[in-house]
Amino acid sequence: MQEICHFINGQHVKGTSGRFAEVFNPATGEQIAKVPLATPAEMDAAIAAAAKAQPEWAATNPQRRARVMMKLADLINEHMDELAEMLSREHGKTLPDARGDVQRGLEVVEVCMGAPALLKGEYMNDGGPGIDLYSMRQPLGVVAGITPFNFPAMIPLWKMAPALVCGNAMILKPSERVPSTAMRLAELAQEAGLPDGVLQVVHGDKEAVDTILDNETIQGVGFVGSTPIAQYIYGRACTNGKRAQCFGGAKNHMIIMPDADLDKAADALVGAGFGAAGERCMAISVAVPVGQKTADALVERLIPRIEALKVGPYTAGEDVDYGPVITGAAKARINGLVNSGVEQGANLVVDGRDFALQGYEDGFFVGPSLFDNVTPDMDIYKEEIFGPVLSTVRMDSYEDALDLIIKNDYGNGTAIYTADGDTARDFAHKVNVGMVGINFPIPVPLSYFTFGGWKKSAFGDLNQYGPDALRFYTKTKTVTSRWFSGIKEGGEFAFKAMD
Repeated sequence: MQEICHFINGQHVKGTSGRFAEVFNPATGEQIAKVPLATPAEMDAAIAAAAKAQPEWAATNPQRRARVMMKLADLINEHMDELAEMLSREHGKTLPDARGDVQRGLEVVEVCMGAPALLKGEYMNDGGPGIDLYSMRQPLGVVAGITPFNFPAMIPLWKMAPALVCGNAMILKPSERVPSTAMRLAELAQEAGLPDGVLQVVHGDKEAVDTILDNETIQGVGFVGSTPIAQYIYGRACTNGKRAQCFGGAKNHMIIMPDADLDKAADALVGAGFGAAGERCMAISVAVPVGQKTADALVERLIPRIEALKVGPYTAGEDVDYGPVITGAAKARINGLVNSGVEQGANLVVDGRDFALQGYEDGFFVGPSLFDNVTPDMDIYKEEIFGPVLSTVRMDSYEDALDLIIKNDYGNGTAIYTADGDTARDFAHKVNVGMVGINFPIPVPLSYFTFGGWKKSAFGDLNQYGPDALRFYTKTKTVTSRWFSGIKEGGEFAFKAMD
């Protein structure tokens, strides 16, 4: 049984708590490793080591910090297949999906190569008589990233790269369900030239998280996970005077207008709803066709596409559409919500509850399910299922469909499929959601923009990656400067103010 370590001061360090979390291969249900859960004392020691290493890193020329990002990007590319294999084994994603996970994180590292240009301050001469003003961006100090299981490479890189290139030291606490990828990324960062202690990977549960939130040295916290935990972390971090950005759950809708290309819309819904087994915060989980004729035609197209999905382990090859969900408990929860949908009157037109894969009976596989005639009062609509389940909510008009999204508690991502530019423009302007797709199913912005939701999907006013990330991981200092002219008289200087 593999015992995973912490990564502290550039070394693999065994945990001392005696407490461990189990790490599974979701395809087989087999425990493949155990990961230590840090004590408050272990976490505090790692934070202290980061604080010791941070000033010298902050004093390093920003261009030299950017060169570490360049080297890290090269190493990630070089080890892409290794990282994808490691990720798939612990998470269950197909290999193409795992490579995509790494790639989207890599793109943020690539943007951070240009960070020196974004870290420049502002300057104004003669803001007053003889007065110059300038601002500078300085790192926060020691920050923390708390990342989820569903993107074991992408989200740690979204946190690591901007924080480090800004001159901070980081404590990374990855999900204890998928610890190995974060550990390997830390090793590659060290190989790229990151000094020992600047990036620490410490594993743990709520006890470790609360230590991060209460430790006075930590100046900023970034989190991705469920909404209740995001709200908890945001509240406790802010109470303790920390900067925080916390991203929570989602219930993403796609409106399908009567003038949409229904074949393209159906293909998009299948990819966005069932890719990665639905375990992503940008998954489309609600299809909203406008008009009964549109809904009937859409469902007719969806059924054969969903029934044709291939579910299997990542080792089965690259024609598998999606793999298992993360744990047996997740599988049970998803099937329980599907049961509730049937009990509450929704029409289950594709039933994935009894899916079984020969040779992988102990794996955490869930077949794809499609509901029709779902209503907003049902649990399958209100809950974030985080699994391979697509719900169809029929609406009579565009205005009703838009209102459905506006009234939803979540505001992460949304999309509309239409051939009409006026409708698309109206939707983009009126919908109260952070990321919008127009004839585009998963509107995750490119890495030089910024990622973030609205409403209960996000807490904090700065988003992930892009320019917002550099703002989050730095603080602005503004200097107002005035020099006096000196006139030497009798061996002494008489100073004359220049105002």
